[in-house]
This record gives sequence, structure tokens and C-alpha cells, in this order.
Amino acid sequence: MPHTIAFIGASGGCGLAALRRAVSAGHTCIALCRTPSKMSVHFPSAPPNLVVLAGNAHDASAVVSCLVRPDDPRRLVDAIHVSVGGRLDLRTFALDDPDVCKKATSCILSALASLRRDKGCEGRPLYTVISTTGISRFGRDVPLGMLPMYKWMLHQPHADKEVMERELTASGERVVMIRPSYLKDEAKPEKAIRVGVEDPSKGVERKEVGYFIAREDVGRWVYENLLQDPAECQYEGKALSLSW
Repeated sequence: MPHTIAFIGASGGCGLAALRRAVSAGHTCIALCRTPSKMSVHFPSAPPNLVVLAGNAHDASAVVSCLVRPDDPRRLVDAIHVSVGGRLDLRTFALDDPDVCKKATSCILSALASLRRDKGCEGRPLYTVISTTGISRFGRDVPLGMLPMYKWMLHQPHADKEVMERELTASGERVVMIRPSYLKDEAKPEKAIRVGVEDPSKGVERKEVGYFIAREDVGRWVYENLLQDPAECQYEGKALSLSW
């Protein structure tokens, strides 16, 4: 059964990999992009089930526009996939926007509340978001050899994602937080993906520790296990670590 899925931050990486599969499967996809022309590179045939809107995750009016179904503006989309992030300066290890995830989360949650309150929109979308390993409150989920890099080089982006996860956990929305291991470019579809499961309030349910995973493989897993059928999600309310 086709669904309507909003993609925020899907012009590359994990988000684009999930978007490609959703479009190919015939779902109605709404992609919010700062530069819509980038999507024409990935989708030169302009598929009719892909709606591309200009804006970013901090633009309240743009976010509101991508969260309602094109065929029924009184209903929210069936799922939301968020994969935003800042650019890391490798000289200073600082982000160009240190609060990019926090601000996006606040904007999206406010947009959902506004649509329900002011427009009478109905629906509880499955809200999936790309987070990261290395921020669990319940134990180590990265190899010991990678801890110095995670704590030193990635401290700022991880702090931002910690705030994002806390806000989502407290939101009451149908949230799944995806925590990939260190991301690489080369996909390995033949490799099994290991899934660690954590309840953000109660602790680890299944522990997996790994070094790497590809962005393409993360997007594939997210589509096949979360977005393909958002009404039936066994991981609702969980944080999931993904690794080869």
C-alpha cells in the first residue's frame, strides 16, 4: 500500500538512499531541500510521485508545507525521515551550525503541533531521524579504539544530537532514532547489518558494537524496516544502532 513520506535533508547520504527506494516503490514522497535543483541530478526523469519543496529544516513555513498529504491537506503524512547535519571544519572540529539538529527538531515538532492545533490535521506520523552512536547513556556502543576520535573530534555534533534525542523522546511522537556507526561511502549490500536496540528511558535491550557502515546501507535498512510500512513499526520509541 503506498504511503506519503516527508524527507527533510535528503539531498545526499542516508536520506537520499532511503528516498530513492521510497520513490521507486511508488510512495508519494515530499522532499524539503535548500537547493531543489540538486534533486534533478538524482531524479532526472522527475517522477510524478516526488514533490520537491524549497526550504530547510529551520524554515517553519516550509516544514509545515511538507508535513501534510498533497491529496488531503487535513491529514498529516504517514512518515517523516530527517537526516540533517552541519559541516564539520576539520581544522577546528567545529560545526558551521552547532545547533543544526536541535533547531530542526524544535521546528518540526512545533510544525506538527501547529498543524494539529490550528488546521485540525489528523494523524501520527512515524518520525525517523538519523542520530549517531557514541551518545548512549547506558554504556559504550563504539569500539574502544574509536573512543578518542568520538570524544575529541565529534564532541560538538554529538552534543547537538544528544539534545535532539532528548527532545524527541519527550515529545510523545512515534519516534525511531537511528544511530549508525561511523559512516562510509562505499555500500556493501552483501554484508549483514547488525541492529542494537535501546529504550532511551530504560536501557539497552540488545547491544551491538561496530566500526563502520555505509550511508547507502543505512538508507536501505531505514526504508525496508521503517518507512516501507510506517503503521507497523516494531521499533517505535527505540534508538537503534546500525553497523556491519
